[in-house]
Order: sequence, then C-alpha cells, then structure tokens
Amino acid sequence: MSLPPGFLDELQSRLSLSQVVGRKVMWDTRKSNQAKGDMWAPCPFHQEKTASFHVDDRKGFYYCFGCHAKGDAISFVRETENVEFIEAVKILAAEAGMSVPERDPQAQKKADRRGQLVEVMEQAVKYFGLQLRSGAGTAAHDYLKGRRLDEATQARFDLGFAPDGWQGLWDHLTGKGVPPEMILACGLARESQKGGKPYDTFRNRIMFPIRDARGRCIAFGGRAMDPNDNAKYLNSPETEIFDKSHTLYNHGPAREAAGKGQPLIVAEGYMDVIALVAAGFGAAVAPLGTAVTEHQMQLLWRIAPEPVIMLDGDRAGLQAAYRVIDLALPLLEAGKSLRFALMPEGQDPDDLLRAEGAGAVQARIDAALPMVRLLWQRETEGRDFDSPERKAALEHVCREKTGLIRDPSLRRYYEQELKDLRWQLFNPRRASAAGGAFAPRPRGGKGGKWPPPEPARATTKSSLLVTAAGDTHLREAVILATLICCPEVMESFESQIERMECQDPDHAWLRALILRHAPAGADTLRAQIEGEMGAAPLEKLLSLPHVALAPPVRYPGDAELASLTLSEELAKLMAQRGVQAEMHEAAEDMAGLADEAITWRLAQAAEARNKAQRSQQEDRAEYELGENGAAIKRDEKEQFAALLDKITFSKRKR
Repeated sequence: MSLPPGFLDELQSRLSLSQVVGRKVMWDTRKSNQAKGDMWAPCPFHQEKTASFHVDDRKGFYYCFGCHAKGDAISFVRETENVEFIEAVKILAAEAGMSVPERDPQAQKKADRRGQLVEVMEQAVKYFGLQLRSGAGTAAHDYLKGRRLDEATQARFDLGFAPDGWQGLWDHLTGKGVPPEMILACGLARESQKGGKPYDTFRNRIMFPIRDARGRCIAFGGRAMDPNDNAKYLNSPETEIFDKSHTLYNHGPAREAAGKGQPLIVAEGYMDVIALVAAGFGAAVAPLGTAVTEHQMQLLWRIAPEPVIMLDGDRAGLQAAYRVIDLALPLLEAGKSLRFALMPEGQDPDDLLRAEGAGAVQARIDAALPMVRLLWQRETEGRDFDSPERKAALEHVCREKTGLIRDPSLRRYYEQELKDLRWQLFNPRRASAAGGAFAPRPRGGKGGKWPPPEPARATTKSSLLVTAAGDTHLREAVILATLICCPEVMESFESQIERMECQDPDHAWLRALILRHAPAGADTLRAQIEGEMGAAPLEKLLSLPHVALAPPVRYPGDAELASLTLSEELAKLMAQRGVQAEMHEAAEDMAGLADEAITWRLAQAAEARNKAQRSQQEDRAEYELGENGAAIKRDEKEQFAALLDKITFSKRKR
C-alpha cells in the first residue's frame, strides 16, 4: 500500500519516539536527560544489564551499542510487535490521532512529483545566490554587509537576490528545460492577468530559502529592497510542498543545536534568526507569518520542552506574545510550556545583538518569564482593583483562562499560582509580613536554625493589652496547627484565613505557606514549611501545651473535628480583635478628658467577647457583673478596673 506524500513525515513529527519506546523499556534515570531528549535503557532486543540502548528523541532515531539495532518509531513497532510496515503505521497513526488514508495508486507518482518540485526549488536557490554575487546584487550585498552578515553567514543560509525584472528566473529555468507548469507549481512565477508570459513572484528582493526539517528547500521568503514596496516581506504561496502553518524557518539546524543543549529561541523573522545563529544561538527558529500556529507549537515542543519566545520589544511584539499564550493554554502538558524573553522597548533581537552583543541576549534568556507570569501581566497591567467588582472580575478571568488547560494537575498549579498573585495584589501589607511574594526569608543563626524571638521590652510587659494580645497569639497558634494537621478543610475557611491578621511574623509566614501548599496535602505542606522555615518553628508550634491539647492536633486528619475547632477559634479571635481595638482607642482617649461613652464602649466590647467565648460546658460562675451590669470574665476584671481608675468622668456637654 502506498501512502500519500508527506504522511509519514507528518506522522513522525507528531510522535515522541521516547514515548513509543518507553512502553517497552525502563529508562536509566542516571544516564538519561529528558529535557534534551537523550534517553538510555537496557536494550529490548537482546539480554543485557547495562543501558546501551540510546534514543535520540529530537532526531527520532534509536541505536543499540550492543547489538547495533537501529531505526525509527515505525521500525521499533515492527520489531517489538512483530507486524508488517503498514500495520506498524496504523498503530502509530492511532496513537497520534491520525487516520491512515485509503489505498492511493497515485501515491508514488505524487511522491516523485514532490521530488521534482524540490529539484526546481534547488535550481532557484542557485540562481538567486549567483545574482547576489553579481553586479545586479551589489545593493543587496551592501545591505547584508551593513547588517553584519559576513560571507560565511550568507553562504550558511544560502541567501540570494531576485533581480528587478519580470522574467529573470522564468527565463533561466525554462532555458534549463524546466517545464513551465513546474515553475508555476513551485510558486516561483504567476500567470499574467493580461494573457502575457508568466512573471516572477519575487523581484528586487533579498531571498531567504525556507527548508523543511530534512533540509529540502520548499519555499522562499523575500525582503524588499525598495522601502516603498507594499510588502516588506513576502513568502511563497502555499504549494504541494509548502504549508507555512506546518513549517519553521531554520527547523533542521535548530533541532540539532537544541539536541546539544542550546536553548530553543523563537524569534519573529528571518533576520532575527540569522543574527542569533551568527552570534552563537544555533537553536533559533521563526514562524512564517504573524502568529504561531498549533502545528508549529507542537513542532517546537518536539524540539525542546520549554521554548523561549523572543519577540520585539514594542506593543505589537507584546500583543503577539499574548496571542501565543491564548494558543498554548489548551495545549499545555506537564513538562511542556513556554517562557518569554522580553526585548528592550523598540528593539528586536537583531538590534540588541548589534547594540550590546550576545551577553545581553543571554541575559534576556536567563531572565525569561514563565508563561503564567506574562498571563498575569496581561490581565493586571495598567488596571486598578480598588473595588469588589473589579477584584471579582479579575478572579473570573483567571478562572476562565485556567479552565482552558486540559491537563488537570497542571491546571491546579496554574490556579494556585494565580491565586497567590491575587492574594499579594489585594493584600500587599500581609504579603510583606509573610516575607514578600511568598518568598522565604533568610534563615538566621548557625546551620540555618530559626533565630530566637526578641525579648519583650519592660514597657510592653506592663501594658494592659499584653494579656489580650497573648490570648490572640494562642488562638492563632491553634488555628495554624489545626490547618497543618488537617489541610483538607482549608477550602471552607480560606477567605477567613486570608483576612486573619498575624502580628507575629512567624505566624504570618506560616499562614502564607499554608494558603499556598494546603491543597497538596499534609505531608507536602509540612515538607514545604520545613524546607522554607526549617524544622524548629513547626516543632515549637506543635509542642506548645495549648496547641498539643487541641483535638485536631491530637487526632490529625479528622476533618469534622478540625472544622468545628476552626469555626470556634475564628469566632473567638474575631471577638478578641474587637476588644483589643476598643482598648487601644480607649487608651488613646484617656490622654485627655473622658466621659461615660468610653465606659459604655469598653463594656460592650467585653460583652461581645464573652458571648463568643461562652459554651454549654463553661461554668457561668466564672463571670461577674461590672458596674454597668455587663458580664466580665475574672481574668479581664482587673484590666477593666484599672482602665476605669484612670478615667476622669464628666457630663457630656449638650
């Protein structure tokens, strides 16, 4: 059975050889480098204990250094499944989501024709190259020289020049015996609308041959020498051998360079790619149009798991990057993503290379943003979120974008990252108290141990607010310990935990880590806390007597018990905050003349707190009546009396 031309190339481009082979072997993780597509395993074709079977995922070939077995995905399936060629193709096509075409008697004839068209294109490459080196190409040669493209670089990319004539290439090819129909089929000439002789597609342009992954010229790109030309860049029309949505400029050489460890860079145009390669960045490619397509995205991930998108540093370049994000979100998988290197304002990679050199480009690559950060920038840049409606709109658009991600595990990570960024945006003071953008603070002391707390000052010890503040600190500790022991209940209390103001920096940091890592489970949460804060703070928290006796700490994992405890402690904490606020305000008022209103406010605050703390199990005998009839707990009576002693009463003036 003959297959249509290009079918096998398309099939191989959609498949990952390491995934095909991985069903039959166990990879040697010590020798393998998945990021580079360099995989090793014991050979499935002969008995061995060492990993001598090598898979080059980017090139799509395997080789055994023991038994010398070699081939591609099709040959691997044939050998391991003991099937014929066409059956192996069907197996792989089903895996790649492709349907095998019905028998096509003309397939071989079509394949032969594709070969003939490629031969015509190679003749055109030679013709354009000769014209660049002749007198007709002097201006083009000077232009390239001005762009710092030396002779070696020009030869490396087979650059050429199409003279400013109507039938220069046409006459040359027909003079070589090329049938006119073949020239038209290659897109090198166009039919005249006036019934005359066909005319050349490219005129007065610097020519860039466009090659497929196997190095065959399938199209051209031409840059106009005339600044007044309607199209600065012009690509070949789509033909039997050229589909621009499935093609990358410099695909083959970039794949080889990426296989040797170079970062895969996606630039905007031919000149950017050539300049990057000349500067030592060999794994540079460009799409053939204004936007990256889905097919091109898959080609990029076949070359490298995390390509770096490097677009011009202007508004148009940024908009192009945003379009790439929208395209990529539904296609993302674990281990397949994008990073974005932003150019300086008004510069492209070629400009930056000429102005500052390769080091500046490398710095931009090193500082490339992960895709989630650029997504966040797009949705927040230049906008104020000073109202609940605007905050809700941001949350809605974040959910909308993450909902496009098909991979469930990856979608959860994106949701958590965007949730963290929203928390920092809406709570800048709390984020700062938590160590900045959820970043760990430097550990103090020897061996990374947590530094001891600063001793309380004498004036602080004597403060009337110390007891209430200490009680608040204890409740915060119980709440944090409960969430650490049972993070499953976090979702129900998340908004309340976010609003919980932690005066203790350690508590603030713990709260930030809990908010971020609770969805991952108790074991991961504890590991993250110990990794960022050290083991001492967690041990200290859980060993506090009032914390150790808390039911959720004694019975970790009991969600119902944890929920009841959190509900009670958060309610009491809220009431305590009210008492402290009134006491602070009353203390300020006492600096001058006070009136009965202060007494009433203190009594009301105390009553609210006591109501929150009462339960059916508490003994009502613990409470006494204050002078105004409000219930005051004994451990607060002394504070309340001391405050009253300091008040100078006077009648409110009417």
